[in-house]
Amino acid sequence: MDEKSLHQYYADSPPSVVPLAIKPHFDALTDKQKLYAHYVSRASFFGTRITLRQVSPESEPIYDLILTLHHHCNGTWAKLREETGINDEHLTDFLNYAAQFLGNIGNYKGYGDSKFIPRCRPEVIDALASVSSEAKILLKKSQAEGGGIYANVEKEPLMHLGFPDHGHLSAYYPDSPGITKKEIDFIGEFLAGKKLLPENTRIRKLEDGNFEVLIASALRNPPPEGRDAGSETAWTLPAPLEGKKLELKFGDHIDEMANVVLHMKKAGLHVANDTQKKMIGEYVKSFGTGSLNAFKESQKYWVKDLGPAVESNIGFIESYRDPAGIRAEWEGMVAMVNKERTKAFQKLVDAAPSLIPRLPWTDDFEKNQFIAPDFTSLEVLSFSGSGIPAGINIPNYDDVRQEVGFKNVSLGNVLSAKAPNEKIPFIRQEDISVYQNNRDQAFEVQVGIHELLGHGTGKLLQETSPGKYNFDVENPPISPVTNKPCTTFYKLSQTWSSVFGPIASSYEECRAECVAMVLSCDFDILKIFGFGDGTVDWSSKAGDVLYASYLSMARAGIIAVELWDPKSRKWGQAHMQARFSILRTFLEAGDGFATLDYSTEDLSDLTIKLDKHKILSHGRPAVERYLQKLHVYKCTADLEEGKKLYEEMTHVDEFWGKKVRDQVLRNKQPRKVFVQANTFESEGQVTLKEYEASPQGLIQSYAERYL
Repeated sequence: MDEKSLHQYYADSPPSVVPLAIKPHFDALTDKQKLYAHYVSRASFFGTRITLRQVSPESEPIYDLILTLHHHCNGTWAKLREETGINDEHLTDFLNYAAQFLGNIGNYKGYGDSKFIPRCRPEVIDALASVSSEAKILLKKSQAEGGGIYANVEKEPLMHLGFPDHGHLSAYYPDSPGITKKEIDFIGEFLAGKKLLPENTRIRKLEDGNFEVLIASALRNPPPEGRDAGSETAWTLPAPLEGKKLELKFGDHIDEMANVVLHMKKAGLHVANDTQKKMIGEYVKSFGTGSLNAFKESQKYWVKDLGPAVESNIGFIESYRDPAGIRAEWEGMVAMVNKERTKAFQKLVDAAPSLIPRLPWTDDFEKNQFIAPDFTSLEVLSFSGSGIPAGINIPNYDDVRQEVGFKNVSLGNVLSAKAPNEKIPFIRQEDISVYQNNRDQAFEVQVGIHELLGHGTGKLLQETSPGKYNFDVENPPISPVTNKPCTTFYKLSQTWSSVFGPIASSYEECRAECVAMVLSCDFDILKIFGFGDGTVDWSSKAGDVLYASYLSMARAGIIAVELWDPKSRKWGQAHMQARFSILRTFLEAGDGFATLDYSTEDLSDLTIKLDKHKILSHGRPAVERYLQKLHVYKCTADLEEGKKLYEEMTHVDEFWGKKVRDQVLRNKQPRKVFVQANTFESEGQVTLKEYEASPQGLIQSYAERYL
């Protein structure tokens, strides 16, 4: 790996450290609500080490090394500099790396899945670790595990997460360098046939060729009645793995799961209602025994718990980072409702039944009844995971969504968090003002529509039980794409994720983003959010918000190529892959609606040029055509056409992968990492402590969680 290639993996200098402000919202809670929030927060954060182990083998010892050094100098890093003889620049490089590491809970970017390494030389970290025997041991372990702290120049594919047999790293398959994608896929299909869900599992391939399914649970031997497979714990596999054994192993992350269970039980003593009590009970059952059926029950109660003062969700939620697209990362959230901002989202929910028919498909491809979800604007107290999203639409289980419903949340203090001195490349000078003044509002509209009417729409045509279907199988719906009867559907036990596999997450994010791009064009919807009077007026605030929305999406599509790896030709982030395809849709809309504007060979003056007066006549129709295909192929389990379409729209050619990407890397901006508060309980009273928005403050916040 040459220096130019290595440079893109250096940790941000400086990282963009921003505070997740929460104090006024926390202070407004009652004592009982504070206790509930505290214990669920603690449960969430006790999963931190689970996330570390899901990222890379070296992440946990690096985490411990950072905190050991903090405790050694009691947070006075200048003292450590003097003790070790390193200079200010070297210490700053290490602290910047540590902040980015803790902001991503691991040494791979939570948003991009590529490794980042310290800017300081290895000798600097050797010197820092020399201060104690514990630090020396942790450094040695972090260098020996996985890909180590630094880059392995002989194994560049290890700089990206992915399938081990493709040369990449994935901690979802620990101690299994020889495991293949075909074996992973086959085991996934086999477990699905046994009705075992995969989200809280990892797979290990043993030296004798047999396999273990590691199940996260607080009990190493849960009672059979608490297990999803009952008394069955092992099978002999059929062809093509004929004769090999597959065994369930409970107790993965056992210490962490035990702490999660303990603190969820404590939270259960301070619930607001009977629904929350039942929800907590199912969480405890799931985290204790490893039962994902119990977890699904917890999600049903969570959906039914409408308008709580303290909102939370916890567990193995999103499957973005598993290369197979089915195993999920640990995540936990606790937040307070912002009642004022929630009013706009509730209006959107109320209007949803009249808005869904505006989308480019017929009733055959939509749920029989729209179940109005809870949609709140939240201020985040705690978020444990590899990154904090701007909005959430869960649960991800299609049967729960269709039978019970789902919830949408917009995370207000994440949306409003600002990075100091942020540069804005790729926006024309004449558009900078309208972009800066309206991008936050545009993003709020986009997130609201994306979560509610993007992820919240669509009906999967499926066999629901043997010989029973949720559509007329003898007279299947007519596809609006082909104008012919649909010929594919989801077979028994098949799910959206199991059929579409690795592309499922990005494909679905793209579908939801397209819905937002289509419906944000409606000025009556912009009025719901408080912009304009509902009439088309490009000189109004609503017109500016709509224009900023399309500018933001186009700019995101350009920036996206940073997260495409030219060596593996692999996308590293689901949302950005989606946004690249939407930019392609803009550019292919024709008649000068969207163009890349530049005059230099190296694209050093590259900007996006949009004709805002053609958004309604060209931009929206182009996105609608793309969205219709995405939606119908998803609803009908048409993997062949869906994969073909999505791979074509996200294909990166020489121009994008070399010329545009080089310019994007030259203008690369650090991604925000958040400093979160901690809560402390003493004699039934909970206090909140916030921290300085700096690398030192971020490290201190983790050190005082005592995980």
